[in-house]
Amino acid sequence: MQKELLDILACPKCLSSLSCEVGESENGGIISGILECKNCGRKYPVERGIPRFVQRTNYASSFGFQWNRFRLEQIDSFNKTGLSEKRFLSETGWTQEWLRGKWVLDAGCGAGRFLDIASKNGSQAVGLDMSESIDAAASIFRNRKNVHLVQGSIYELPFRSGIFDGCYCIGVIQHTPEPRKAIGSLPRILKGHGVIAITIYEKKKFSKVYSKYLLRPLTKRLDKKILLFLIKALMPFLFPVTEVLFRLPILGRFFKFIIPVADYVDKPQLSFRQRYRWAILDTFDMLSPEYDQPQTQGEAERSLSAASIINIRRLGNPGLNLVGEKHR
Repeated sequence: MQKELLDILACPKCLSSLSCEVGESENGGIISGILECKNCGRKYPVERGIPRFVQRTNYASSFGFQWNRFRLEQIDSFNKTGLSEKRFLSETGWTQEWLRGKWVLDAGCGAGRFLDIASKNGSQAVGLDMSESIDAAASIFRNRKNVHLVQGSIYELPFRSGIFDGCYCIGVIQHTPEPRKAIGSLPRILKGHGVIAITIYEKKKFSKVYSKYLLRPLTKRLDKKILLFLIKALMPFLFPVTEVLFRLPILGRFFKFIIPVADYVDKPQLSFRQRYRWAILDTFDMLSPEYDQPQTQGEAERSLSAASIINIRRLGNPGLNLVGEKHR
């Protein structure tokens, strides 16, 4: 934890500033210590360089399991595909020039797929995640001084109000217990005219008959190790089948709907081995989370508007991708 992070942190319960009793430090960073609220006296640990505002075991535990096993798969700096950068820039609407010198929050950062892009382009990138995937991110970005990591809840953001220039939340909202509450919690931390970008699974007429939703009542209850084992065991059969069926003209979309396997046949940037690994990763990602609650555009826009976000518009990307700015 870099000491400048302390300047933007706040008690998630009362939003007051925090003091820090440093235990171990290294190269100017805080490795361990105790954060104490100057108002209510609550205490929060700093462990392995990360301030921790939630219990380690929580509803997002499947993502901790997932990203500590597949930590490098979707990081552009390691897979050399550029897919994450393309998605990040298209779904935020930001430019590389705009990012320079900005403080931006990645709400639900996982292993840091998009932190990699934001930080490479010169921002002070803060990654927040509720799960132990924050430790996977720490192992990847331990030498990037402009990446700051926090374990905390999207419902009780441990940051001062009006401190960030931008906030993005990509592929996270639907995995929270109360998606509309999660959306409404984010704008508080933005400066006046700060910008926000969210991407959510969109609720459509036939969403709930999508094959993954028929399986999830069982798969989300399975032990995560058993579920991953089953996916790995079945993938040598399922992957070749989807390689053929998902490429069929017109019918390909139908087979993607009825077969819950994430085979990215439309991503030529990925090698065969990478697509196979991503298929295991994202099939697990579909079937394992405790919550998966798509939202309509109207529901998401109302939540943003109620939290003082104006000039809301939808970008032309897959999923429900909305951007807006904080009313001053």
